[in-house]
Amino acid sequence: MPSKRTSRIGALTVAAVCSTLSAVVLTTPAHADSVRIHDIQGTTRTSPLAGKTVTDVSGVVTGVRTYGSSKGFWFQDPDADDNPATSEGVFVFTSSAPKVAVGDAVTVTGTVSEYVPGGASTGNQSVTEITKATVTVVSSGNAVPAATVVDARSVPNAYTPAGDTAAAGSVNGLTLEPKKYALDYYESLEGMAVQVADARVITATDPYTELWVTVKPHENDTRRGGSLYGSYASQNTGRLQIQSLGATADFPTANVGDRLTGTTAGPLDYNQFGGYTLVANQLGTLKKGGLERETTHKQARGELAVATYNVENLDPADATFDAHASAIVNNLQSPDIVSLEEIQDNNGATDDGTVAADTTVNKLIDAIVAAGGPKYDWRSIDPVNDQDGGEPGGNIRQVFLFNPERVSFTDRAGGDSTTAVGVTKTHGKAQLTASPGRVDPANTAWANSRKPLAGEFVFRGRTVFVIANHLNSKGGDQGLTAQYQPPTRSSEVQRHAQATAVNGFVKEILKAQKNADVITLGDINDFEFSDTAKILEGDGELWSAIKSLPKSERYTYDYQGNAQVLDQILVSPAIRKGCDLTYDSVHINSEFSDQISDHDPQVLRFRP
Repeated sequence: MPSKRTSRIGALTVAAVCSTLSAVVLTTPAHADSVRIHDIQGTTRTSPLAGKTVTDVSGVVTGVRTYGSSKGFWFQDPDADDNPATSEGVFVFTSSAPKVAVGDAVTVTGTVSEYVPGGASTGNQSVTEITKATVTVVSSGNAVPAATVVDARSVPNAYTPAGDTAAAGSVNGLTLEPKKYALDYYESLEGMAVQVADARVITATDPYTELWVTVKPHENDTRRGGSLYGSYASQNTGRLQIQSLGATADFPTANVGDRLTGTTAGPLDYNQFGGYTLVANQLGTLKKGGLERETTHKQARGELAVATYNVENLDPADATFDAHASAIVNNLQSPDIVSLEEIQDNNGATDDGTVAADTTVNKLIDAIVAAGGPKYDWRSIDPVNDQDGGEPGGNIRQVFLFNPERVSFTDRAGGDSTTAVGVTKTHGKAQLTASPGRVDPANTAWANSRKPLAGEFVFRGRTVFVIANHLNSKGGDQGLTAQYQPPTRSSEVQRHAQATAVNGFVKEILKAQKNADVITLGDINDFEFSDTAKILEGDGELWSAIKSLPKSERYTYDYQGNAQVLDQILVSPAIRKGCDLTYDSVHINSEFSDQISDHDPQVLRFRP
């Protein structure tokens, strides 16, 4: 199925294959009477014949990919051996549209190659392929080998073996144990025809025409139909990505909780964007589950409602302003304070030195009024051009919206993009030296990343300190299906330094006023159980309020079949001990194919 992502995969395939071939020294060809597909695949993740020429390998074509740069076909030996660790299927990379059809009996001569999707630096597993292939069609219209059933019974509960310490933690050289580990099970089927039946959708259809299902409907299930990623040991073994070999227009538009009824079948591939993927030449029928967007409760008169919402690179040219405004007014019930993340400057990704975002923010405020909401006021600090990461030229930043009919903002001069806000004690109360102000902006922890925005608000005579955050992303981390187990989460290093800086600032406020109401919120880009969250929480200075929800409701984002927490609202002891705190992760985006952001907003209500 053509897509932007597939084209990228294809381009990488070509580059990787060429690179691989240039380094290969060919040996004496292995002949068909001794080499079959399961001999090529072997009992580990990499082929024992990698770099060698194989001759007249026979099988039946089970799938053909004619789009993108990763053109080729899968073929499978109909006569399987008795070793469950060896796959009977393999991909043949042809570079141009292959001249074979499903059901063709073929013989293939070519070079066995190991291709790492995305390149070795990603840590991904490799895909065993035959390249530089000469293909002979022996006959057509043959029965295709029966697709292996992948279901709750066949997929092991344990996710992966630990990597070999002598190989830098790689699992590549370990003998597959498909009855013991889920990743080994999927690897033992690499290139083979597989099928799932009546599978529930756990990640909605995305712009790249792919979705995720689970074959284990009761595995860490959320009450709305997803699969919860609640710890590093809860990888959810039943997750499987679905793509298609058919027309883009025929791919189902699904939300979480929908089902693909009947059979979905095709070759099992492995790609850069999620690992093991069923590339379907037969798609089940979509049965809608009727999932609806959530609406939170309206705050009471004496309650302060504070929200965080990542609006995903919002700039004046976007068509989502009305939808975001409706979400804020109707689904979030017009919170008193809203921390917005990913507000772009006035001309978006145009990189011409523009840093002001007043056009962007005021367009959203006007849309909120048009949707029946309050006339919000706002505060922010423009970043230094091209210094805060995100989309190049966009200059994303955090912005405070607040309803002046309900809450006031304490303006205190001195805050700018490079000056650190401090804390003083005045008449026994904590006070910011600048409001709004940026937290420790010169700290190297914030290099190429968003600096926190701090501000003082007053609600019914009580000061509330709010710190809006957008910590660095998880870009560069190894995936859950990486060859290195456990995967390396390299992005944590910077995020931990950022969390340390934020926690230190909160400590300053609480040192000046022990009972201060402090809220630290935003796109934390890490889980509620992560070390990042623990550093933010410190020795009780903060507490992540999403933990007040039942575990099955703790998610703000849906990634590769895992419903997980990235957005958090953390509160100081005075707020937590008030016993009147309510929290809501308002699921309006992450579970839906027509999302206006990839994040769900969060709302906290309490009585200062």
